[in-house]
Amino acid sequence: MPTLVSHPDEVRVLSRRFGQGAAEIDKYVELDGYKAVQKAIEQGPEWVINEMKASGLRGRGGAGFPTGLKWSFVPKTSEKPKYVLVNGDESEPGTCKDHVIFLHDPHAVIEGTMIAGLAIGAKMGFIYLRGEYRYLLKIVEKAVADAYAKGFLGKNIFGKEGVDFDIVTQTGAGAYEVGEESALMESLEGKRGVPRIKPPFPAVVGLYGGPTVINNAETIASAPHILLMGGADYAKIGSERNGGTRLFGISGHVERPGVYELPMGYNLKKAIYEVAGGVKGGRKLKAVVPGGSSCPVLLPDEIDVGLDFDQMGKAGTMLGSGGIVVLDETVSIVEFALRTIKFYQHESCGWCIPCREGTDWLKKTLTRFYNGGGNLKDINNIQYLAENMMGRTFCPLGDAAAMPTLGFIKKFRPEFEEYLKGARTEKTFITTEELIGASH
Repeated sequence: MPTLVSHPDEVRVLSRRFGQGAAEIDKYVELDGYKAVQKAIEQGPEWVINEMKASGLRGRGGAGFPTGLKWSFVPKTSEKPKYVLVNGDESEPGTCKDHVIFLHDPHAVIEGTMIAGLAIGAKMGFIYLRGEYRYLLKIVEKAVADAYAKGFLGKNIFGKEGVDFDIVTQTGAGAYEVGEESALMESLEGKRGVPRIKPPFPAVVGLYGGPTVINNAETIASAPHILLMGGADYAKIGSERNGGTRLFGISGHVERPGVYELPMGYNLKKAIYEVAGGVKGGRKLKAVVPGGSSCPVLLPDEIDVGLDFDQMGKAGTMLGSGGIVVLDETVSIVEFALRTIKFYQHESCGWCIPCREGTDWLKKTLTRFYNGGGNLKDINNIQYLAENMMGRTFCPLGDAAAMPTLGFIKKFRPEFEEYLKGARTEKTFITTEELIGASH
């Protein structure tokens, strides 16, 4: 079990039960667990959705869409069953915040799923875990079983006649692509995890053809806390149009890496130098990836900015999944760019030509460049390839590969040019056969 870190600037809402044994249902109940869902049953769906809207909670998976508004899109009546789907397929490099929720407070995810179900009129929820999180599956399955044993799940929950809710757990098979909501539904239905054409959108035609709400695990786990403290009070913690707190995973070259719960809008520079203790070994900061590997990189003079969706957008990047990766002066951006595109090339489902071919050619070009066989035209070609991937795929994976690549080229072009001079003599050239083999 990872050691929990803390800092005085943290505002503990989502993490307030961490380290207190709340994975056990009796302890969770002792710490006000399952009170929010009972309140939701008493107050009704409209009250729940209004509180979620008032909270300013925006999707913690990366898109940042207002949660209450998303729930309100689900039709009030439907011929087919409605579903709640929790996206716990946390696969974005640099991201590890859902992991700690499942580890320390799985009942918050269960209770949040129930609240979402009550809000939209669903009687069944699915918790979908990342394939590599199978050890967490045991924790979540035990928590679900304990909730059934207490009468919190199943028929007539909490002794309320006609109030039913069931939860099923499922893991993926290690595919990053199923983090995309429609590919996640395909996977859950037993199909190949590839994205669906939209529209129709999941709120109308989703899992098994029924109206479906899909939220990230952190988003769902926030719901019980919001209903207990009140949406308006939760909103006050964060910044304008970005309510509440968020779990930020700060990793890379920092003195105190870890997952910290900070108010939305908290200053990024302060998060690195005060919360995480600064750059490791006193070295100089070179770059920051602010929200997981798909987010465009920031330079040291660009990090005096608030950690919320709007301020990050104005800075030319994204808040993403909250995975802050700090790079010091020893890092080769050429190598970092290659490692990044290797991931996206490997994880492309191959469904769309711009993504399938684009990631492959970016990997081939950067591999040759890194190994000493590059030239100046390659830098322009890399940018051209990435620009032509943007906005041309069924799901955002193509953009997720293109955006960081464009950031590296635009902000570190002189380093790519200087790399050519040293690489020609210091690097070992690889053969065409090795290059082709490296790309598959």
